[in-house]
Order: sequence, then structure tokens, then C-alpha cells
Amino acid sequence: MRYVGQELPESAVPAGRIRAAGVERRFGRGASHIHALGPLDLDIEAGEFCCIVGPSGCGKSTFLRIVAGLVKPSAGRVEVTAATRNPAAMVFQNYGISPWKTVLANVRFGLDLRRVPRKEADARAHEWLVRLGLADFADRYPAALSGGMQQRVSIARALAVEPEILLMDEPFAALDAQLRTILQDELLEICQADKRTVLFVTHSLEEALVLGDRVLVMSARPGRLIAERVPPFARPRTGEVRRSPEFAAMQAELWELLRGEVEQASAQEQEQDHRQGHKQEQEKKKEEVAS
Repeated sequence: MRYVGQELPESAVPAGRIRAAGVERRFGRGASHIHALGPLDLDIEAGEFCCIVGPSGCGKSTFLRIVAGLVKPSAGRVEVTAATRNPAAMVFQNYGISPWKTVLANVRFGLDLRRVPRKEADARAHEWLVRLGLADFADRYPAALSGGMQQRVSIARALAVEPEILLMDEPFAALDAQLRTILQDELLEICQADKRTVLFVTHSLEEALVLGDRVLVMSARPGRLIAERVPPFARPRTGEVRRSPEFAAMQAELWELLRGEVEQASAQEQEQDHRQGHKQEQEKKKEEVAS
């Protein structure tokens, strides 16, 4: 990933731009290698909330990790134009919070890594606890919280460092439908107020349409962009858009685009499982012969 510094006015809301050119990612070597992603070309503008949808295994999360600098592309490049050297924060599906730290300490963690003075770090962490309805749980440990509250902690931790870019990898996938809707609406309100750049990976078409300025559709592996749609809902937006005829129509259209890709991804997964099972069977036979 290449970082490009850019001076921003002090009054400007922090925001980052993401540009991907010819990005590919392969795993493994030889006959067993997997071409997981790309080539992928993509521009995400500063302040844009961009959602990526696609079948399982299409490289959505891999691309997110490439942008975060956690994974290197096998080919191509990602450019992030930002005002800081560490512009992005990530929210994972499995929360990724430390069970031995209190809620406050978890939210403060990124600030501690950046050596923000403790008094300032506590104040900033507490501010996000208040905004996400967690102020009364600052001294609790994650085990005492519900799944939804743990994900709120994860989101608060990411936002406490005031990232220019927020990367979210299916953050609500493990939650029940009712709680998922509540957190979608809360995230919608927060991101519309802060206007930071968000790259959001999800399997849910409903989620993408509620949250996104733009919805990108990816193919089955190797993941490539096959379509993009702009939800016709003005900002500021609320969850009420779910009830509109336009919402239902676009959700149906996106599913028609995805149906074939999902079926192809399922076939790829079955073939991979078959190959793995065959390989294990051959190895077992070799062990029996050797013994």
C-alpha cells in the first residue's frame, strides 16, 4: 500500500481517499494455489460510505485487509490519500476486544498505542462510550456484556482514534435481526454526523442499501467488480428507507445480479471440499502403507 500525504485545513473533517489499481491476491503455490481476488480497480472518495457485497469467498474481506495494510496484494497497488500516517481503523465481525481489559480500557487501547496522554485518552474514550450508550459499563469486562454491546465497544474503540477511514468487516453478522437493525441505524447516525470515509463489507443487501452512498457488487472467486449502484435516498437518511418501494426494487435487482455468483461460489466451495477430502484420503493411504 502506498500512503500519499495531503495537507487538510484545520477546519476540515478528517477523511481519506482510497484508490485500488489492478489489485490481486493469491494464496498458496503450485496446483493448490487459490486466486482469491482481482484484478480489482476502485476509487473511493473522501467522506464516502461505500458498501461491498458479494458471495462467500469472493475476496471482500481480503481487500479490506489489503487497504488496512494487514495483507499485501499479490499484484497491483492501493493508494490511500490521508492527512495522517495511520489513517484507518478496523472493526471485525468477531469484535476483537480483549476479555481481560475493562470496557474503558478496550476503547482507550488505540489511544494508548499512540501514546496519547492518559487523561486525554480517558476523556476521548468516555465520549465514545456516551455516544454508543456504554457509559454505565465503563468498568465492566466484556464477558458481562451482550454481543451487541461488545460490538458497540469495538466500534467505539475504532472511532476513538478519530480515523480518517473506517474499515468494517461484516460487523453485525453475528447479531440477531432486531439488534442488527438497531446498530445499523446507530452507525448511520454516527457516520452521517462525522462524514468520514467508510468501507463496509457485508453479505446483507438490506444493510448495504440502508448505509451506503454506493453499493459495489463482486463476483464469485476471483472477486471482481461486476456492478455498482447508488441508492436513491438523500442524506441525512434514516432506517425508514427500508419501507420505500425504491428500496425493495433495488434490493431485488441486486439479488438478481448476485444469484448466479452465489451459486458459482457454492459450487467452488464444494469442489474445494472435495479436493481437500481426496488429498486427506491419499495422505491416509500413504501413512497406512508406510506403517
